[in-house]
Amino acid sequence: MRAGKGEGEREARGAAIPIVSIVGRSGSGKTTLLERLIPELRDRGVRVATIKHDAHGFEIDRVGKDTWRHRHAGATVAILSSGRLVATFQDVTEDLTLEMLRGRFVRDVDLILAEGYRREDHPKIEVYRAALGPGLLCGAADRLLAVVADAPVETEAPCFGHEDVKAIADLIETEVLG
Repeated sequence: MRAGKGEGEREARGAAIPIVSIVGRSGSGKTTLLERLIPELRDRGVRVATIKHDAHGFEIDRVGKDTWRHRHAGATVAILSSGRLVATFQDVTEDLTLEMLRGRFVRDVDLILAEGYRREDHPKIEVYRAALGPGLLCGAADRLLAVVADAPVETEAPCFGHEDVKAIADLIETEVLG
C-alpha cells in the first residue's frame, strides 16, 4: 500500500478512488498498455483495479452451472467464491457508470484503470495507431491526460510512445495520485 494513500485516509478526506480511462479504437493497444502499466504501478506500491467496458454485451456465466441456475431461479445476486477468486453475477437493466461500479465493487485499491468509457468524465489516456484511422477520438473537452501514439498527433496533451510505460506511470502518479 502506498504510504499516505491508503483507503482509510482517502475516506477520511471524502475522496473517491481516482479513475483513469484508457481509450482508443479497437486494436490500438489499450489492453497491451494496461498489461504493461499495471505491473509498473504495482512495483511502485500502487494497488490497481481494472474495469473493462464491453459495448457488445457478454455472458460469462454458463448455462446450467450452479450460479446460472441460482440467477434463473430468481436470485438478485449470485456470488461464486473459491480460495483464489470471487465473481459476482448480477443482472442489470442499463450500462453502469464507472461511479456506480466503483461504489458497488471496488475497495482497497489506490487507482482504477478503466478500459473504454470514453464518454465518461474522467481523465483519459488515448492510445492511437495511425493505421486505424486519422485523428484522435478525444477532443479538448474530454479531459485528455495523455496520448500514447505510434505517429505524431495534434494535441495539447503530453505524448508518449507505446513503450514509454515508466513515463506514463510517472504522469499518473504526479497528475492523478498526487
